[in-house]
Amino acid sequence: MKKKVIDQQDFDTSKYQGDQFQAAVQADQAAIEAAKTQLDYTQIKSPIDGRTGVRLVDVGNIVHAADQTGMVVITQMHPISVVFTLPEQKLPEILNQGGANGGLHVSALDRGNTNVLDEGALAVVDNQIDQTTGTLKLKATFPNDQLQLWPGKFVNARLILTTRKDATVVPSSVVQRGPQGTYAYVIKTDKTVEMRPIKVAQTEANVALIDSGLEAGEQVVVDGQYKLQPGAHVELTTPQPSQQARPPQVRQSSRKTVSSGKP
Repeated sequence: MKKKVIDQQDFDTSKYQGDQFQAAVQADQAAIEAAKTQLDYTQIKSPIDGRTGVRLVDVGNIVHAADQTGMVVITQMHPISVVFTLPEQKLPEILNQGGANGGLHVSALDRGNTNVLDEGALAVVDNQIDQTTGTLKLKATFPNDQLQLWPGKFVNARLILTTRKDATVVPSSVVQRGPQGTYAYVIKTDKTVEMRPIKVAQTEANVALIDSGLEAGEQVVVDGQYKLQPGAHVELTTPQPSQQARPPQVRQSSRKTVSSGKP
């Protein structure tokens, strides 16, 4: 056109033919995509990675697109969530430690609270308290790489709020309860015992965390307190399980790093 070799009509005709060919290519591409879509309908793909359960239909069964039961149930295993509850009185402690934003450390333990199944983090704190039970629902997420957690399995969850270093701890059997509260029998230098009031922060795994009343290094009675009275003399002995009656046993209170967990 610029060199006046062809006229305007020939130029327009060629241009419109090119547009028609491009439209034909796009129409063919649309037909290919439509065929791929139809082909995809012949396969059932899971939107998540998971583990299939027992199939709900067998070869030869008739299925319909409107069936509500489906063909198989797929459950996500990595990661996996654990839902647990805590008394509503624990909510201020959780909020003070930033639990509303998640991220607090959570351990999943077996029924006996002896074996740790997995370590995870707090994901969600429910936005309301169950008025029927007075509990707060929480959800923690675990990587579950070893498949120790299984959907529907009962586990105990331990939420770690704070860690107290150099805390004074004693065996839980040291702690006695009376009309005036908790107390312990402390061994004095002359081998006599005194009944001393103590304040227990919490007891976990047969260990009591002491807030006040005992100092590290003091000797306390761990067994046989029912035989004692304030001022009674005691002797340090090695426990003999075969003996029916044995003198009170004593142990030194110690300092230990303790994580404040809420089961």
